Formats: sequence, C-alpha cells, structure tokens
Amino acid sequence: MFTSPHQAYDQGTKTATSNRELEAAALFKCARLLEGCQTAWDRPDRAERLDEALRKNQRLWTLFQAELSRTDHEMPAPLRVNLLRLSGFVDRRTFEVMANPSPEKLQALIDINRNIAAGLSSSPAQDADEDPSPHL
Repeated sequence: MFTSPHQAYDQGTKTATSNRELEAAALFKCARLLEGCQTAWDRPDRAERLDEALRKNQRLWTLFQAELSRTDHEMPAPLRVNLLRLSGFVDRRTFEVMANPSPEKLQALIDINRNIAAGLSSSPAQDADEDPSPHL
C-alpha cells in the first residue's frame, strides 16, 4: 500500500498509458489479426478468423470516425478531414473483403493500421504486443 496520496499519484502516472499509445496498440493488434488471416489463408477456420479480424478493425475505425467527427475536436480540421477520408477507404475495403475475400485485399488495411499506429506510438519501430483494450 502507498504511504501517501502523493506516492499513489506518482505510481499511477508511471503506469498510465496515453490515449495515443492505446490507439496505437489497438491498431497494431488489429493489424496482427488481419495479417494472421492473410498468412494462414488456407486454414479451415479462416472464415471465422477473418470475420473476427474485420469486425474488430471496423469497430476500431468506427470509434475513430465518431471521435474525429466531433466539432470540438482539438485536431486541426485538414488533418481530421484526411483521416475521415482514410476511414472511408477502410470501410469500403472492409466491405470488399467481406463480399469477395482474398488475402491480397487485406494488405492495404494492415499497412494503414501499422502506419497510423507508428505515427501515434511513442516507439514507432515496435509493434506493441500488449493488449490494452481486450474488448475490441
């Protein structure tokens, strides 16, 4: 137990993860799920794994869309608009893969997730292995 509130606060700030790091970790996780489907395309459970990976990725991007659509969002408007356009592409590609699955179509989603995650991450060269948001 902590001997003072100050110690408790210090410990909490050391272990707290920023929103950017959480977003990066979630994007890396979705990229790994999609890549797992791509590399094991011929496995008998592909349809279930692909559905799960696409659903989680779409859910994550839907959260980003909702956040970026806020009129009071602190991000500069041109950047928000570009990210919203990118999220529209993610939606379209997701539906394309659902309608006509192929491993090649997953690469764009994987690359987008990894590139955005690298930009958000405090250590862009690393693919975060921990899962800060298991409900995705």
